[in-house]
Amino acid sequence: MKTIKQHESFMLLALKQAVIAGQENEVPIGAVITRDDEVIAVGHNNREASQNALMHAEIDAINEACKKLKSWRLSGCTIYVTLEPCPMCAGAIINSRIDTVVFGATDLKAGACGSVIDLFACPFNHRPTVVKNILNTQCINILKEFFTKLRIK
Repeated sequence: MKTIKQHESFMLLALKQAVIAGQENEVPIGAVITRDDEVIAVGHNNREASQNALMHAEIDAINEACKKLKSWRLSGCTIYVTLEPCPMCAGAIINSRIDTVVFGATDLKAGACGSVIDLFACPFNHRPTVVKNILNTQCINILKEFFTKLRIK
């Protein structure tokens, strides 16, 4: 089992991906997938540039991880994401068999790891472990800053 400090170090990498998304005028959400404490994939929101509703940070990272591992099964992997996964991303996490989900900020409007619904508590064939609120303040702040700037524009 990883320590909070280990989770924080990988969440910092997810925050770097969120910054990249924000610089590209995307909602600043980032994701990192690890296996055996090694980063195997990163991703960030890319919906605006791609004009594709599926291009959430988690989907981007899962796609990259599957290509790298040459498998749709991501058993043994942990995904770090700056915002609680939505139902689509939670479904992708379940279907890709990711073992652990670590997220920063809760999403009271669309969170599927306990905020609106907990898809991981449903009787699906796979149920990942969830670790919440890692670097919560930093993850919330990057979103607040983005939306504040957007409102000013």
